[in-house]
Amino acid sequence: MRVPGWRLARGYDPAVTRHLRVRRIRLWLTVVVVGLVLSGVTAFPLEMETRYLLRVLAPAAGYLPGLVGWIGRVHQGLADTGRRYPFIAYGTDWLAFAHLMIAVAFWGPLRDPVRNVWVVQFGMLACVGVVPLALICGPIRGIPFYWTCVDLSFGVFGLLPLGRVPK
Repeated sequence: MRVPGWRLARGYDPAVTRHLRVRRIRLWLTVVVVGLVLSGVTAFPLEMETRYLLRVLAPAAGYLPGLVGWIGRVHQGLADTGRRYPFIAYGTDWLAFAHLMIAVAFWGPLRDPVRNVWVVQFGMLACVGVVPLALICGPIRGIPFYWTCVDLSFGVFGLLPLGRVPK
């Protein structure tokens, strides 16, 4: 038989528990916002990033020839396209902008996670949507399967912090 107030007698304080839960939710939402901002900001200088990545990976070319070859091919494509058709990069500028705007949308749940739970649900839907997009469009665009797995990881790793937010 339970005694009324037994939780309070054992040191359970609902207000403290709720406060800790909200802090934990805000921490996970901050992880999502930081990830979105980083992915947005890094979508602007793609040619420079691939050039630096090639320099870093050069010593591993003997161990990871497929990865280094793919990064080299991507860099060459970005460099050639940037030289001949710079307006094509405007598409990745919009991609970057979209990531930054989605990050802004998560400020609502950071302030009030309960009232703005729909933003979290939207984020989870977007993470799930990564899977068919990567699996369908990757092969159509000639993306190597291991790189498709990298793309899939964004959906999976995005779901992990968002799944921690109670619905």
